[in-house]
Amino acid sequence: MKILCTGASSFTGYWFVHELARAGHEVVATFRKGNADEYADEPRRQRVALALRDCRGVFGCSFGDPAFVELVGSERWDLLCHHAADVTNYRRADFDLVSALGNNTRNVAIVLAALKANGGRPGVLITGSVFENDEGAGSEGLPAFSPYGLSKSLTWQVFRYHALHAGLALGKFVIPNPFGPFEDPRFTAYLIKTWLTGNTAVVNTPSYVRDNIHVSLLAKAYASFAAVLPSNGLVRLNPSGYVESQGAFALRVAAEMRLRLGSTCAVTLNTQVEFTEPRMRINTDFVDGARQGWNEAGAWDEFANYYKVPPQPAT
Repeated sequence: MKILCTGASSFTGYWFVHELARAGHEVVATFRKGNADEYADEPRRQRVALALRDCRGVFGCSFGDPAFVELVGSERWDLLCHHAADVTNYRRADFDLVSALGNNTRNVAIVLAALKANGGRPGVLITGSVFENDEGAGSEGLPAFSPYGLSKSLTWQVFRYHALHAGLALGKFVIPNPFGPFEDPRFTAYLIKTWLTGNTAVVNTPSYVRDNIHVSLLAKAYASFAAVLPSNGLVRLNPSGYVESQGAFALRVAAEMRLRLGSTCAVTLNTQVEFTEPRMRINTDFVDGARQGWNEAGAWDEFANYYKVPPQPAT
């Protein structure tokens, strides 16, 4: 297929582009900044540089802006993978979900009309989050975790409305908690960086039950899902990885890294007393990694090597 992707500078976005290209698709990725050097953080610059090995990059182009609409209308596409999302201050309670929704769906009707006008039966693939309201399985009635989660849910609803009216196939790929090489500085990054300095990692929220998944497996599931979208209608996939408490997951990572980092990988699980998020939120669709040629031990090796031998700055 010929695929147009947004959001390729993100952690998961880079891996999605990588696996789509490995599957033999022609991938074109748009980037909001004018070039790779304009991205503020090194991991993102590194991801952009790597993504450009797998795709044709179009810089200075955001979803729904005039340059994006022109790009959609100038070529024939088999699939639009809209992964980009407004994540400005996404962890804050005052996250501007209305502005984010506008940015995520800018001129969506015009974009989809241009996509369809070039002929064929193009499809649209949207990425969602298990932290949206009414996604996955879990507790407390499946509320949105945050205004950001709500913005993702509303983005899906807007695309659902316009794709159905345009007669386009629409898929939703729901992301749980990915981890792996080129990740952003979150839970597993904290664990490994702590161990590499010889310190003990402290987990303050060990009782939350979450769904953590190797990003390489997630990306293979994404590429496989993209390849089987129907010619019309709605489909979804909620890929699942390690479903367990965050305490159990930290101990799992410690056991795997202990074999690979030459560190004791000590972990202290504190007693969790605050539950500001739902206690349990998971995805529900098993991903058969072996069937897709994915090797679990190899994925752990790759993850450890990423931190043992940090990548060189992007050039």
